[in-house]
Amino acid sequence: MERLTIPGVAKPITRIVIGTLVFSPHKEVTGEELLDDFFAAGGNAIDTAHAYGGGDSERVIGAWLKTRDNREEVFLIDKGAHHTPKVPRPRLNPQEIKCDLDESLDRLHTDYIDLYLLHRDDPQIPVATIVDYLNQEIESGRILAFGASNWTHQRIQEANEYAAQNGLIGFAVSSSNLSLAVPMEAMWPGVLSASEEAQRWHRDNDFPLLSWSSQARGFFSGQFTPENRDDENMVRVYYNSDNFERLRRAHELGSSIGYSAIQISLAYVIHQPYPTLPIVGPCTRVELDSSLEALEIELSDDQIRWLNLED
Repeated sequence: MERLTIPGVAKPITRIVIGTLVFSPHKEVTGEELLDDFFAAGGNAIDTAHAYGGGDSERVIGAWLKTRDNREEVFLIDKGAHHTPKVPRPRLNPQEIKCDLDESLDRLHTDYIDLYLLHRDDPQIPVATIVDYLNQEIESGRILAFGASNWTHQRIQEANEYAAQNGLIGFAVSSSNLSLAVPMEAMWPGVLSASEEAQRWHRDNDFPLLSWSSQARGFFSGQFTPENRDDENMVRVYYNSDNFERLRRAHELGSSIGYSAIQISLAYVIHQPYPTLPIVGPCTRVELDSSLEALEIELSDDQIRWLNLED
C-alpha cells in the first residue's frame, strides 16, 4: 500500500486510514478483527479520538495494541479538545488538552501519539498559546507531530506563521471533510468541509488533508435515492440535484471499469492534486475490502473534473 510521510514522524503513513468512531467491545464484528484485517492488507494508520464512544474506541485500540505487541508498526492518530456534556465548548486551553492527552495515553496503553489533532477550534484562544503548549508535548515525546481537525485554513496559516517566526514546530496536517458529495451544511455543529478556497490553499502549500467522512457517510453505497428520505440528516446534508448527478456519474464511470460508485468516490478523494489521507470507517470486512480495492483505481484529471461536474 502506498505511503506518505508526515513532517515530524519518521514512520510513513498508508494512504487509507481506518476510522474507529464506532469501535466498541459490544459490536458483533469487533474492532480488533477489523484492525487485524486492515494491517494484514498492508495498512498501518488508525484514527481515533478521546471523545469517541466515551472512550470505548481508544480502549479497544489499546487492548489490541497490548495483545498484538505492535505499537512501533502503528501510525496512531488521536484527537482531543472536543466539547463534553459538562463543558459545551471546545476545550482548548493547555490544561484541558493535557487532561485529554493524559487519559488517551492511558486508555491506549502507549506513551506517545504519532499525530495528535485538536478536534475543534476556539478562536478566542490565541494560536501562540496552543502552539507553545503542543511544542512542549513534542519535546516531552508524548506526541511526535500535531494537526488541526475542523480548523479553517486561515487559522492554521496563522498558527504556522507564528511557529515559523519563533523557531517552533507548526501544524503538520489539517483534517476536515472532503468527499465527492458536497455537503450543503455541517453534519454536526462545529465541523468543517474543505471549501474550494481551502482546497486551493492545500494545493498551493502541498499541505496534507486527512479527510473524515471521505465516502460521504455512504451516500454512494446505493442505499440513498431521491425517493428514500428516511435518513433526515443525509437528506439535510447531501440531498440535492448536483450530488445525485455526482452519484450517477460515479456509477457510470465505475460500471465502465469494474468498480462500484462508492469505490469511485473514495478514489476521487485519493486523486486530489495535494496529499490526501481519506479516513474510512468500515463496520464489516466487506466494507473494508471495498475501500482497499479503491486504491487500485487510477483517475485522470479529466475524470476528476467530470465527476465533480466541472465538465
